Amino acid sequence: MVPALKRSGVVSVDATEGEFHENTGLECKVLPLWAAQDVVGHPLNLAKKEYATLQRLVEAVMAPGWKHRGGRVTPAGLIGTRTGRAAATDRLALLLLVLEARETGRVRQCGGTVDTKRGRAAATVARMLGCTAAAGERVLERLEDRELVLRVRLKTGSGMPNRSRLMVPAVAAAHGRTVADDVQEGRAQAPEPEFSDPDVAAGPSGTPETETDSQVSGVPVTDVTGVADPDVAAALHTDHPHLVTPVVDLSLSGGFSGEGRGADGRRPERAGAGEDQAVDGETAVAGTGSPVAGGGPLRGEKPKESSVDERVGQRTAGAGAGGRPKAAGWEKAQQQRRVGLPADLRLRVALGPVSWLWERLSGWQQDQVEAAAKTELAQLAGLGVAPGGTPRLLADRLTDRLAETGGEAMVAKPFPWLIRRGLPQRSACSHRKCDDGVRLDTGEDCENCGNVIHLRRAWRARIGADIDRKLPGLGDDERRRVLEERLRERAAIEAEDLAWRQEQARVERARREAAHAAAAEQAEHERQVAAAADAVRQALACEDCGRGRAVGLCEACDHRRQTEVLIGEAGLLAVAGVADLSEVGSIAAAVAGARTAIGDSIAAAWREFLEITDVAALEADPEAAADAYAYTAFQSAQQAVGEFQDNALAMLGRTEEAEAEAQRAYKTEQGRHWFKHNPTGADAVAAATKAADTARERTAECLLAARLEQLREQRAASTEQAAAAPWTDRLPELAARALDGNTAGAVIA
Repeated sequence: MVPALKRSGVVSVDATEGEFHENTGLECKVLPLWAAQDVVGHPLNLAKKEYATLQRLVEAVMAPGWKHRGGRVTPAGLIGTRTGRAAATDRLALLLLVLEARETGRVRQCGGTVDTKRGRAAATVARMLGCTAAAGERVLERLEDRELVLRVRLKTGSGMPNRSRLMVPAVAAAHGRTVADDVQEGRAQAPEPEFSDPDVAAGPSGTPETETDSQVSGVPVTDVTGVADPDVAAALHTDHPHLVTPVVDLSLSGGFSGEGRGADGRRPERAGAGEDQAVDGETAVAGTGSPVAGGGPLRGEKPKESSVDERVGQRTAGAGAGGRPKAAGWEKAQQQRRVGLPADLRLRVALGPVSWLWERLSGWQQDQVEAAAKTELAQLAGLGVAPGGTPRLLADRLTDRLAETGGEAMVAKPFPWLIRRGLPQRSACSHRKCDDGVRLDTGEDCENCGNVIHLRRAWRARIGADIDRKLPGLGDDERRRVLEERLRERAAIEAEDLAWRQEQARVERARREAAHAAAAEQAEHERQVAAAADAVRQALACEDCGRGRAVGLCEACDHRRQTEVLIGEAGLLAVAGVADLSEVGSIAAAVAGARTAIGDSIAAAWREFLEITDVAALEADPEAAADAYAYTAFQSAQQAVGEFQDNALAMLGRTEEAEAEAQRAYKTEQGRHWFKHNPTGADAVAAATKAADTARERTAECLLAARLEQLREQRAASTEQAAAAPWTDRLPELAARALDGNTAGAVIA
């Protein structure tokens, strides 16, 4: 999991390593939360209690359940036991539904047209997850199978099926309510129909929903564009084959086959207004009803000729008479556009000031604007602006550009305005962080722009004075012409200078990039050399025992060497604590005693190890047995060194120097001015005793360090003397030795 978190770029993980490079602790930092700190209005800038509440909510929804060390058990969440494929998607969907649910457990469903094959509840889940309606329906079905969500069908006052409700029973239960309570309230609030005609009851006026604002993002979720909620329309009349795409704009349709769709600006009449036709269907429609109602089957009547064919013929005739036929993909492009802003929170904040213009764009134009907005956000982040402040900065830019234009109503062509004027950065000077004379990183006026304006005014005044001096007596028009001509010459010179400086900057940038590439190549070469050296070092055999691929020294031999060093240190501590440093015999006796004591402790520890392990397994693997013995000896030597050090400090703490220092510290502390009125009191005696003990310990530590330093110097001197003995002194001794048979044979050979 830790490598996956590091690769995601969302969490930075710092690990603390132990003696053998194992992870002993992790420090994880969630980067979006870290960046949101102190950013006013940021959705992730929460208080500690808000984070705690969110954690409890997440645990209640998707905690896998675990047992604490103290015996307390955290139960699994609602969907905590869900594993396998798409488990993460189901958890996310349930968490979003719980966050959107009210106290009654009811989730506000998305508005607008949805896929007739899937339903509004599936479209709501799909928009939450940013997927298709088919995928949202599968997620909703899996949650329904686990009885985590419910789709409750209500009825109108006439008993006809009404819209369905998406419920989360767990949320209702947490507030002391049940799904049945909300269903009863919904039935009690259902309006009484004014007519017995089911088509009237099924029209737009019979919908109990009054909320049209969706709480979810406007991500396109339809696989096949529909015109109504199947829970409202599909069950109220017979199914009609989808032969062609309706010409009318679906956003203006209520989604019912009996709704009037006149093009003359009239309000749509009731569903049955144009049904007074003859039984045989040959005569014209009686009255002034809707053309759709008059020409299409409303309650299952089967006319002799399809009204769809008639409408196709009418469109063909209109196009032949000078009408302008639309391309085949135009309706599809218009249907795929998103009414709401993108699901990305950063884009929703950045494009908030132009939400009305966004609704006027087609699907392709919305994609282009979204890509351009992402590019601008990335450019702002590259200029040093905090990532959490880039959306608000882009929103302020769009607000200012709209104010310059005169408002959204003055934008005749939204797409070109957004791409060319609203979103791009406009630098008033050569500084890359300048936008309309304002610094993007600080929000203050651009100093470079002020300098440019000041320089231009200075040049204008200087050129004007030069003209007055060299060409006196010129008229106003002639002076203005000469001034403008010289100003143009000066501007051309400045433009040429700017081009030269930009070329120099490009050359310098290329040089830096080449240097960076060379440095990267050198670093890669050094890495390869180090890797090759490490591979060679890994292949080296042990210097002591010859074991292969031991990095020059195997673990057992390393422990043996460290054990010998610790035994020598223990001998020095034993000598420093009990022996007289001027007597060689006492020093040797103390060192020998320490070595014997450590050897006995090693033997005892090995016997204890053999009692608790499988001896047969050790005999079968001699290398493992050697490693285990070396490690046991190393641990015993470490423990012995600590014991010898404690003994040495205790012995040196009873010396005259330590006692004298303790007495001085006792008297000094007892003579403090705050104890002068009662130097023998309990507080004075306790403080003086503590000071004396501290002084005694420090004196013992100083004496031990001095004695150890003296012993190391004596050992180094004896070693140098032994190594510095000349061959002239050693040869007579070697020549006097008698050679045995083996040695003589080796010498002869």
